[in-house]
Amino acid sequence: MLNIGDKAPDFLGVDEEGREQRLGDYAGKRVVIYFYPKDSTPGCTAEACSLRDARDEFSSAEYAIIGVSADGEASHKRFKNKHSLNFPLIADTDKKLIEAFGVWSEKKMAGRTYMGILRTTFIIAPDGTIERVIKKVDTKNAARQILDNK
Repeated sequence: MLNIGDKAPDFLGVDEEGREQRLGDYAGKRVVIYFYPKDSTPGCTAEACSLRDARDEFSSAEYAIIGVSADGEASHKRFKNKHSLNFPLIADTDKKLIEAFGVWSEKKMAGRTYMGILRTTFIIAPDGTIERVIKKVDTKNAARQILDNK
């Protein structure tokens, strides 16, 4: 997993509209890149809505938000439209960004072992280095975890 002080990749991927997203596009801002397991699941919806609802606070603090999962563009578009999300969602279907950040890992649930995305939030400083990593995301209070611990 990438850690505090590591340089984040510039090319992030393609969003739900098919547009390339790069860190360089957010010059002068802190960028919140949050990795989540799957569109439209209860925890992922709560996390996205928490971030959506704090838009004005994030904007005032000069933060940009980008969500990332392995779901495709069409799934992201439905998810974004259904919940009026106000930030891009990267469709990392080949898991290149997920693996680059080190959040693709073995998980266990109900006695089953499988590979999946570790719900993790990275705060990237304006210079492109990782400033903070939140490994234990409180989905209902994701925005507060970021904003209250600047």
